[in-house]
Amino acid sequence: MKKILLACCMVAFLVTLAPSTSQAKATHEKGGPAAFVVGCCWGIREGSEWNEGAGMHWREWCRIVPFVGFVIAIWDGVECSQGIKAHDWAKQNGADWY
Repeated sequence: MKKILLACCMVAFLVTLAPSTSQAKATHEKGGPAAFVVGCCWGIREGSEWNEGAGMHWREWCRIVPFVGFVIAIWDGVECSQGIKAHDWAKQNGADWY
């Protein structure tokens, strides 16, 4: 029960760091605690893209949740094997995501 509560608190904390979908790249601040969390949890690529103003897709945020992250990882792998590109995601989700 403690693990579930801790995971829910972590998700709630990370959601508060997520930028709104209407936020423009120009207003995105570089560095700081949000970039630190993104870099630690998702790696240098996501952290540097965060600093450039790119938002994170909800599926990337779900990766940190235990067990759910495994399902999301398989889902991402299936879509990558089908040949989806970052440009396709940008067309679908808007330019400030990718």
